[in-house]
Amino acid sequence: MLSRQAFRAIRAAAPQRTFARASVRNYAAAATQDVKPPIAVYGLDGTYASALYTAAAKSASLDPTAKALSALGDLVAKDVKLDKILSTPTLSEGDKTAIVAELQKSMGAAANNETVKNFLATLAANNRLSILKGVCEKFTELINASRGEVEMVVTSATQLDNKTLNRLENAVAKSQFVGQGKKLKVTNTVNTDIVGGLVVEIGDRTIDLSVSSKIAKMNKLLTDTL
Repeated sequence: MLSRQAFRAIRAAAPQRTFARASVRNYAAAATQDVKPPIAVYGLDGTYASALYTAAAKSASLDPTAKALSALGDLVAKDVKLDKILSTPTLSEGDKTAIVAELQKSMGAAANNETVKNFLATLAANNRLSILKGVCEKFTELINASRGEVEMVVTSATQLDNKTLNRLENAVAKSQFVGQGKKLKVTNTVNTDIVGGLVVEIGDRTIDLSVSSKIAKMNKLLTDTL
């Protein structure tokens, strides 16, 4: 999480200089090479994620870029203040320079990746820092697809034990939802609002077996009947 001092520095002491245009040009040039992402992802964040994937593939830096984007995604997801700052529409060049510097500092060793440096500079130069979280999510989809992985997110009211997760993984891995030769990547998230049961998301499919969903359907049925 970024410190309060870092946030104050963005406004109070940010150096007033522009990003190096050479970095932006190098990133854009690499992204136009004949390397195609494994799947199509949509939206503005999808466009940037695809360009980043192409640039990373061309420079043979997919793995370190994936690690850096994962770190950035976690940072933005956990830091509400940072997410709000990234969405500010009136950031000056100095503000953006300071933000990118703080992001790189928070990434640690992953910040040494030139592809990611150029990517962040491009987002800042184009006033698109607000879509960073979405780009990280779309890039993860691309990386998973390139590795033959299908992501399954299991949402439950309480944390599931490993035995239960393994049973779910084994059952779904043999189903039509996972293509032949694909690997299943399972993540368990907790959301007390579902009350009980499970919500299983596999790729672009959702299986809602939650208690809250059943209650909502019952309420609708009663309302329609009355």
